[in-house]
Amino acid sequence: MIALAPTGFLRIGVSDLEYRMIGPAPDEAPTIVILHEGLGSVGQWGDFPERLQAATRAGVFVYSRAGYGGSTPVELPRPLDYMHVEALEILPKLLDEIGFRRGLLLGHSDGASIAAIYAGGIQDHRIRGVAMIAPHFVVIKQAYETSGLRSKLERWHRDVDNAFYGWNAAWLDPRFRDWDISEHLAYIRVPVAILQGADDEYGTIRQVEIAQEECYCPVDVTIIPGAGHSPHREAPEATLDAISEFAGRILHIHEGSQGRAA
Repeated sequence: MIALAPTGFLRIGVSDLEYRMIGPAPDEAPTIVILHEGLGSVGQWGDFPERLQAATRAGVFVYSRAGYGGSTPVELPRPLDYMHVEALEILPKLLDEIGFRRGLLLGHSDGASIAAIYAGGIQDHRIRGVAMIAPHFVVIKQAYETSGLRSKLERWHRDVDNAFYGWNAAWLDPRFRDWDISEHLAYIRVPVAILQGADDEYGTIRQVEIAQEECYCPVDVTIIPGAGHSPHREAPEATLDAISEFAGRILHIHEGSQGRAA
């Protein structure tokens, strides 16, 4: 465990991962660990982490996975099981490195899938709940090359081509059609919250139904009117309210017993 500065880099495996730590450190309070979307980064969350910290009073830790933001680029092509690698190999090391003691995982799109794989694949007693925003994401390669998406993403990523093609090549690989993480959902043993934009251009309500069918744990569902694939940007107040309520309820349940056990 290291002392976390408000911003910096963590060496995890062969990569330096950029991060931000808002609010109390993991040894002082529950921590919400935020996992970005497939083309996301620390910076693309905007002020949402600060607002979430203020609403919950938990610590909020947000980082860019290797290949994104200011983190170390990755070797391409990414393996098709890259989300499993992130969830089962990288994330455990990161949580240990920051001294994570208890809290929530909050993931968006790819990040939501990584959170689900972790919670179902590793029975970590420190994880008290999982919040997933739009747990599905697909984009067409042509849009990146012809629509100006590249220039929009360039400001957020140290190596924008490494970020995009590393993600996109895996999703467009024919073998990826068999990708299925529903088996991990069945092994999640903590409460789950799912937030879905009513106008999500990439996801469908079927993603929510799968979670409800497969999870044996409680599943709270919030459909956010007027929001697409990124409700934390398109409807921040409603998204913040839903996540804050979930986090406050789940973390408060354990606060007394955790304090006595400490």
